Amino acid sequence: MQKLINKAQQIIETERERYLELHPRSHELSQRANQHFLYGVPMHWMNDWGTPVPLFVKHAQGAHFSCADGIDYTDFCLGDTGSMFGHNPPAVAKAISTQANNGFTAMLPSTLAPAVGEALSDFFGLPYWQLATTATDANRFVLRWARAITNRKKLLVFDGCYHGTVDDTEVDVADGKTINRASLLGQVYDLGLYTVAVPFNDLAAVEHELAKGDVACLLTEPALTNCGMVLPNAGFIEGLRALTTKYGSLLVLDETHTISTGRGGWAKNNNVTSDFLVVGKPIAGGLPAAAYGFSAEMATQMKTAKDSAPPGHSGIGTTLSGNLMTIAAIYATLADTATEEAYGHMLALASLLEQQLSTSIKAHNLPWTITRLGARLELQFCENPPINANQARDAQNDILESAIHLYLLNRGVLLTPFHNMMLVCPVTSQYDVNKLIQAFNDCLKELTND
Repeated sequence: MQKLINKAQQIIETERERYLELHPRSHELSQRANQHFLYGVPMHWMNDWGTPVPLFVKHAQGAHFSCADGIDYTDFCLGDTGSMFGHNPPAVAKAISTQANNGFTAMLPSTLAPAVGEALSDFFGLPYWQLATTATDANRFVLRWARAITNRKKLLVFDGCYHGTVDDTEVDVADGKTINRASLLGQVYDLGLYTVAVPFNDLAAVEHELAKGDVACLLTEPALTNCGMVLPNAGFIEGLRALTTKYGSLLVLDETHTISTGRGGWAKNNNVTSDFLVVGKPIAGGLPAAAYGFSAEMATQMKTAKDSAPPGHSGIGTTLSGNLMTIAAIYATLADTATEEAYGHMLALASLLEQQLSTSIKAHNLPWTITRLGARLELQFCENPPINANQARDAQNDILESAIHLYLLNRGVLLTPFHNMMLVCPVTSQYDVNKLIQAFNDCLKELTND
């Protein structure tokens, strides 16, 4: 293993030099941006790619984008799911252009609002909806509703979870205790006071906490996607549904990433009905937008909670939630872009990509695996897919991840900087997959070359 790490470190050094040679314009833009932006980027995550300077994008279309230096890239990152249905989908671009001439925002419902409600209900299978600007907002608002409905204070999440920047979910498990995530900036109170985290795929641990009767809701993705992809064991999510019902807690499923499973997301495709469902960045073609759906029973209880509260701000909603522009983009995405045909193409090509990546790994005798959830795939440095966050974290290796990412980037293929994740969109082609496989094979040859 150490020999492989040493080789990966050599590749990183070589590829960083190559990157600077290929991207003089991005280097220049970085120097200018550093004068006014922290780390030289509008949002500091944009600096987390392992490149010497950020890659500045000039144009994005479909499954490709071009950088400031005119290099064309096949994009398997797709904005880390934000552009899961491709960059600038024609129907969404047309809807945004049309709406731009008819107003951006008014804090009043668009005439298209009823159609968007119908589209959300048809797509995800829940009857009632509210809109937010980000999935973080949607999760935060759902937690308020859940606590108001149940009159309980606690939240149950899973070790390794990610639900945006909601304070309540920024926790880890250490020595069996729920603690603040060490990387948090400016955290001043103990998140473990009102949040408890347990291992994913452990129904006994879930029941132990729910049985105490103080958990308002259990919030989870159907599969963990931030600590390294962790798929649910057969029957696990169904078990969560049964346990939350038994102990009077609400089940909230965050489908922002697991929408990759198929049209309607993981829950709909696996016949699980949650009390709340949250979805974010993919639903408006990449514009900031999110939604949370809920059952008729929840709608009744939410109205009761709101109507019985004193007048004033509920702590739920923002001025730009459900604005005219995003309403138009959501409708075009759900009705005209994220179609059954689009998913059929995505899932078939992702399955083929999984097979080819696995063949390449096996040919180089590497103890790695490809984990796939619909159109979303991830390379993990372990022989078998992990079943909890601890196993996923043990499989991570920053040096190997960086070497593979940078090697592919310099050959016109972009993966996410987080765990080398890949997404296939409706216009990803066989040519794009072949390009990735060729670059990946070449990278593995260099890594394993004595």
